[in-house]
Amino acid sequence: MFRLQGRLVDNLPKVYGLYTGGFIIFILLMAVLDKMGVSPATIGILFVAFTIVIYAVIGYLSRTMQLDAYYVAGREVPAVYNGMATAADWMSGASFVALAGGIYFGGYGYMGFIVGWTGGYVLVNALMAPYLRKFGCYTVPDFIGTRYGGNTARFIAVVILVVASFTYVTAQIDASGTIAARALQIKYETGVWVGLAAILMCSMLGGMRAVTWTQVAQYIVLIIAYLVPIIWMSNRQGFGIIPHFSYGEAVQRIQELEPVVKLGAKATEAFAGRSILTVPQMATGAPMESWKFATLAFCMMAGTASLPHILMRYFTTPSVRSARKSVAWSLFFIFLLYFSAPCLATLSKLQLLDPNLPTAIIGKPFAEVANLAWIKNWSAVGMVAISDSNKDGILQLNEFFMRPDIVVLATPEIAGLPYVISGLVAAGGLAAAMSTADGLILAIANALSHDLYYKMIDPKADVRLRLIVARVLLVVIGVLAAFIASLHITGILGAVAWAFCFACSGLFFPLVLGVWWKRANREGAIAGMLCGFVAGSAYLYYVQTGGAPWWGIDGLRFGMIGMPISLVAMVVVTLLTPAPDAATQKMVDDTRIPTGKTILDMTH
Repeated sequence: MFRLQGRLVDNLPKVYGLYTGGFIIFILLMAVLDKMGVSPATIGILFVAFTIVIYAVIGYLSRTMQLDAYYVAGREVPAVYNGMATAADWMSGASFVALAGGIYFGGYGYMGFIVGWTGGYVLVNALMAPYLRKFGCYTVPDFIGTRYGGNTARFIAVVILVVASFTYVTAQIDASGTIAARALQIKYETGVWVGLAAILMCSMLGGMRAVTWTQVAQYIVLIIAYLVPIIWMSNRQGFGIIPHFSYGEAVQRIQELEPVVKLGAKATEAFAGRSILTVPQMATGAPMESWKFATLAFCMMAGTASLPHILMRYFTTPSVRSARKSVAWSLFFIFLLYFSAPCLATLSKLQLLDPNLPTAIIGKPFAEVANLAWIKNWSAVGMVAISDSNKDGILQLNEFFMRPDIVVLATPEIAGLPYVISGLVAAGGLAAAMSTADGLILAIANALSHDLYYKMIDPKADVRLRLIVARVLLVVIGVLAAFIASLHITGILGAVAWAFCFACSGLFFPLVLGVWWKRANREGAIAGMLCGFVAGSAYLYYVQTGGAPWWGIDGLRFGMIGMPISLVAMVVVTLLTPAPDAATQKMVDDTRIPTGKTILDMTH
């Protein structure tokens, strides 16, 4: 009989080893049911339901009424498991669901996201995580408010956090709605609310402690779900079991096929808004394209180092050294997926284009393609469309339309894999969206309950009242995000890019200079946050309402406008106003020393 001896953190290898083994057994059971003829809809429902129930049970068992457990998981999460939790927090719907689709349609230019999102952890490790852990804060606005002093700086940081995180969380709920709609055979608008319910079950009772242990479980699901289809497709196509170093031949084959594939010129008019040609083209080559690639990567890097839900993860480790190790483990676990995304996009595209593969549809009779099960299934939920626009009876490239957000989810069906793999991928995508949404909603609720309610409105509130406020805010924020997501204002990847740019426009330099420049003061931080955030937001509005981009900086890169203005405003105003007092400057010096006690105690 399986029994735990001692604390949970001492038994994590046993717990998650048992969990992983149980999940693999469940996959094999679903494969048996698939062979026995159980309907795809039933298998999809079982996959999604099983994983959601497991997450909910973990969330319930992790319930707490202790402040340090709710806000920072008791600061006892080992580096390896915090790395897994951070990777799950990071492997959002954009990474799991939308990134491979962006590469599929937009090509090499979308590697800017991967370079930026991965490189951002270098900034996190070098500039942020260890020092914020030494500071001992609960939230990012908590650091801003304590480091610079006064409620004004804290309040502005809360506003920027809410805007950036809320923009991000709508994209995750969008992704969860897309997945639930396909797996459960329901409408997208209903799927959004199903996803929200699952997200709240994981985080509401246990806060950061529940989210941490749930995210570890979710990472295990999502990485298995992402790698299995790649390995299966690669083995079928002759690229070996591990194709990551050998799929260059697949890229070459696609380059050979694309020039000879006919387009069907009228098709883009027939399905305006769903054509593959409407996906932003960011291929590199000309100087302007190289500039766009570099600016996108830099915005994603700085945004990574500014996003509160990521920085919060490093508040949960036992020590500064553990925080550093945690960043390294985070990069390793993130690398496993990001290194695989271009591979998945390439192999999936080849499945559709290569006439030597039985799954190819381009160049095949239109009537034959229209009768394929996966075309019918995805068309029924509005994610795929085909049109014989030139009436020649042959499906051509521009007569096939697919939302980039569903490339990963549809790949198992495109490749003709057993439906159990589709169910597995749906469970993985839902885990990715849920894990990030959990972290984001918690970051917003914690900032509002701790920094706004407790620090500014009711400093005498007891622990019970503070946690009730945090939980009520979780629900309210989740409902608002689900409502916005159901409106489908923008795509998943676009919303995520906006979130990164909001964060880096307002928070990057106040955070970095708060650690590394002890002369930085309250007035400078306020000016930096306000000017950067307002300038970046105004530029986004200008571009989105039809304004011509400056220097090729579009809505995905508006952080390139906000960040320089933030830096200049902060430095100039700081130098024109008095320096912080000696106690504050000593506090900054102590923050940069890795050993010793944290600056803030656990009762702050």
